[in-house]
Amino acid sequence: MVSLRALAPSLTRVTVAGAIGGVLHVGHGDCDLIDAKAVEFSRTVLNQMDIDGAVICCEGPKDNAPAFERREKVGTGYGPALDFVVDPVDGTTAASKGRKDSISTIACAPRGCFQVLPDDGYYFKVATDYHSNGKLSLDMSIEEIVRTIAAAKNVSLEKFTVILLDRDRHNDILKVLRMLGVKIILIPDGDIIGAIVAATPNSGFDLLIGAGAGPEATIAAAAVKCLGGVMLVRVWNPMLDVARVERLKQAGVDVDKTYREDELAKGNELVFVASGVTKGELLDGVRLNRDGATVSSISMRMPSGTIEKTETTIRFKNHPVYKQFINEL
Repeated sequence: MVSLRALAPSLTRVTVAGAIGGVLHVGHGDCDLIDAKAVEFSRTVLNQMDIDGAVICCEGPKDNAPAFERREKVGTGYGPALDFVVDPVDGTTAASKGRKDSISTIACAPRGCFQVLPDDGYYFKVATDYHSNGKLSLDMSIEEIVRTIAAAKNVSLEKFTVILLDRDRHNDILKVLRMLGVKIILIPDGDIIGAIVAATPNSGFDLLIGAGAGPEATIAAAAVKCLGGVMLVRVWNPMLDVARVERLKQAGVDVDKTYREDELAKGNELVFVASGVTKGELLDGVRLNRDGATVSSISMRMPSGTIEKTETTIRFKNHPVYKQFINEL
């Protein structure tokens, strides 16, 4: 059995490919084209791997965006049985507008270890670092959550930093945060990055909070678990949409349950990888040149807890993957 540790470099090649595919149309205003190229490039690399793989979920289908098919088979079919949750570009809208903080990302685990919340409406998410292990509940108010984390980290509210998506649905949360006097960082897209920086000790960010999509919750949970942090996820405002609640129940979701990072990403073997598409808080963006590209990536693994940042330089002309796309590059 090949260890996930041994596969981590190959998974980095997958997100590098997604980032290069995605960056080709940054700033052009076409989200679907960015997603399509990121999926095409990353699929090509995945299918070269000696694995019996399945993409059990990919962000995008609910918006009719290009994506991997649900439970799409990937790899040669020979090798370890693995599941993937993929977001070829998290922050597609940001990338389409030439903004920062878009990444290509993938989470990997042995078959059956991921629980993915359906891409059907929003889920309330909280992420922070190890200081608050066992101290948080989504039954707490927003103020209680902030004060509990601040006390656990011994950080004054004036120096406490919260990151959340800039969405109208968060207006009530913003009112509480502003009343508390904490620092607030509003991001246009991509709450996976928000969860990672909030779960990273000494990152300058203390808490991710707010409502986002389901597949990203599982991808982020894999990263947060590798970091030793805390992530809590629950269905957002379930009583506002009775039909949605029924759909979620049919899909096996407990609409009253708080899912923890170790329930969304089970077991003790996990790999999370991300590569920067545009420059951001976590990673530099892709740097294209005449002959190729340079891509920054981060890889996190369990059980070791190893975190690696790498910079990959690709030359397109004779590359086994990119030479077939040379006219697009």
